[in-house]
Amino acid sequence: MGFFEGIRLGFALLRSKLHFPAARLVRFPIYIRGRKYIDFGHALTTGVGCRIEAFRLSREEAPRLTFGNKVQLNDYVHICALRSIEIGDDVLMASHVYISDNSHGEYKGCDSDSSPEEPPIERSYLTAPVKIGARVWIGEGVMILPGVEIGAGAVIGAHSVVNRDVPADCIAVGVPARVIKKYNRSSKRWERVSRD
Repeated sequence: MGFFEGIRLGFALLRSKLHFPAARLVRFPIYIRGRKYIDFGHALTTGVGCRIEAFRLSREEAPRLTFGNKVQLNDYVHICALRSIEIGDDVLMASHVYISDNSHGEYKGCDSDSSPEEPPIERSYLTAPVKIGARVWIGEGVMILPGVEIGAGAVIGAHSVVNRDVPADCIAVGVPARVIKKYNRSSKRWERVSRD
């Protein structure tokens, strides 16, 4: 580490302790909306340009965005909660990850579908909780969509779009993401999952 990088890091550490006392290191700039609905856990680390949001849509239901302990977000991670997002302990996220429990409109092929005649910003929000278990590794550019649960110890490959649950101890990749390997606790190896 060079001299100026050391100075920059020291300044970031000081600023982190002033604004986020329980954090390990928060790199600025960071964009936070709805801070009172966010629990940052203990020993959070962030990269630059992270955007963390929790918006309240109604008086009846407050959103909840919860980080476990020792979570690390790298540069430009964007997390948006209108209902509930839970992130477990020791989760590691690469850069440019997007996690959301909401979408502008519904597109399921049912009577409540959104119309293309309606501007997207005016469409009703579709919300569904997101839960990410402990020790999950989320690769570069991953998108995690509403209603998804990712089990503990899972790995999500770079640039995957996760639109359905991923079991614990599995590796999922692709668009949409699908499980390709599962950790075998007996052999202590990652083994390919057969596709029937």
